[in-house]
Amino acid sequence: LKMSCFWFYLPLQLLTATWLCHSINAPTTSSQQNFKTNLFNFYHPLILADGKETTIHLLKDIPKRYYFVLEEGRVLAPFSITVTPCDVPIEWSILVYKSPPGKAAPGDHDTHEFSKSQKTPSMVSTIFNYKGNSVETYMGMSSHSALYLLEFLSTERDTHITVYLTTDTTSGHLYPELPMDPRIDVIGIGHTTVTLTWKHSPSVLQHRENIQYCLLVNEKHNYKSLCAAETAIRSSGVKLPPTLALSLSPYLLEPQQVMILSNSELSIINKASSGEVRQVCMGTKNTYTVPSLSPSTQYYFDVFIVNLLTNASAAYTGTFARTLEEPEPKVTELKDGKVIHVVLDGKRQKFYSLRYQARHKKIHFTFQLCRGQIRVHITRNGKTVASEKLSGLRYFSLKGKPLDTYLVQLRSTEESNSSVKVQASPHFHKSLFPLLPESLKIKSFSKLRTCRSVTIAWLGTQEESKYCVYRKRIEEDQIWRELQSADSCSGPESRHKSDKVLCKYFYDLNPQRAVTTETVKGLEAGTFYLFDVYLFGPSGIPVRYHSKVVKTRKKC
Repeated sequence: LKMSCFWFYLPLQLLTATWLCHSINAPTTSSQQNFKTNLFNFYHPLILADGKETTIHLLKDIPKRYYFVLEEGRVLAPFSITVTPCDVPIEWSILVYKSPPGKAAPGDHDTHEFSKSQKTPSMVSTIFNYKGNSVETYMGMSSHSALYLLEFLSTERDTHITVYLTTDTTSGHLYPELPMDPRIDVIGIGHTTVTLTWKHSPSVLQHRENIQYCLLVNEKHNYKSLCAAETAIRSSGVKLPPTLALSLSPYLLEPQQVMILSNSELSIINKASSGEVRQVCMGTKNTYTVPSLSPSTQYYFDVFIVNLLTNASAAYTGTFARTLEEPEPKVTELKDGKVIHVVLDGKRQKFYSLRYQARHKKIHFTFQLCRGQIRVHITRNGKTVASEKLSGLRYFSLKGKPLDTYLVQLRSTEESNSSVKVQASPHFHKSLFPLLPESLKIKSFSKLRTCRSVTIAWLGTQEESKYCVYRKRIEEDQIWRELQSADSCSGPESRHKSDKVLCKYFYDLNPQRAVTTETVKGLEAGTFYLFDVYLFGPSGIPVRYHSKVVKTRKKC
């Protein structure tokens, strides 16, 4: 690049660089040449690179200046400058110096001419000025050689920006192009979902394999650039991967990040103290439904079109939407002594409400967790009296007044199906559920295993009850699925008749001796078996012990 350089009144360091630029071609001795070369290298960082995005760090209230020179001899030389604030609003301006008509650039000895040029302020003019945090692009055209000065200032706090200068406006763009209408449209709002659509970027049609859309969802505000979004997330205490442009790799995730990969979409959820920030890149699809949002919550949505080769991006005009309020859950009436089986679909219905009108002072609630994870919350006349996560068989004995209204709210804490059996009754009313032992575990004895038999044991109670033993042959790769899908409320009616081993009655008034064993024979060698024990109380409602998998010996 051949530079034209001029004398004019600027800060000392830029003046020195400008002087050097002019005098570098003048005849010099070897020592003078070395001095000028070293000086040029020292001030070289002040020259803004052409065709490259430059990151500039700004200190509060300290202006920073960069310059560039248009090529000499070009007619109507075009150029453009794009500045992207990455945090707070900044001030920036472009100044231009043009040589006076009919004046030649002075030499080192032209001190008189230099003093005269210092008195020509009309030749230094501001051609652009901006203050704010939006991404701004200035496009200019110069008909003769000129030196341009860019000045940046942050008055709020230390920050950083990116600057892109190019004098080649014909060979393509660093940044992906936005459509004529860059707005994001909200086309659907639910209790936990928002559906968005936006017009395609022209860059998608030209470079489909290197372009993708990335969506940012948060509860604070919209971001005007990807750079600003990344800075805000980092400042909230979450360390981001290098870019949102999905060079996001799974191994770069931090402990407070969750990655979800489904249907070729990659989601990164940042669990920051200021709220959840969700990032989703969905390729070149321009319609997306954001799932798993909270009801009655305002969210802000930003879409960025990202060039995967350069990591450069452009931001659509952000939008926001408020999810619908959670509908009032249907309330089911509980009747004295009646058992209700509640099934919660974790994906569709996370809440279930039961109401009980007391007719006595003492009330007894019984919960038998069948599957999944459920939290119970009980209120009496609007005031909380119990709240905890259910496990196994749980009893609540509450004391109030006749005609008190109890509301039982059940909430699934996972996305898979959960279920529970519930009974409410006066305190004196006998529970339909059987008396349970201290543990519902089944124990097997390794030393008593043979190729054809297995011996198991379990705890009983002080109340005479019926116990039924079932066994089922399974493959090794089925063990985890069988144990996870086990329903502790299901009875033997769901089993094949061939699975039944025996039923027997058993009890012991001494809890220390309430243990029974059973040897199951007629098994195959080297085979996995799933064993279940069902306990039946006086009412006939079964309670299933925790399933046990045992493998018979291969050789005996």
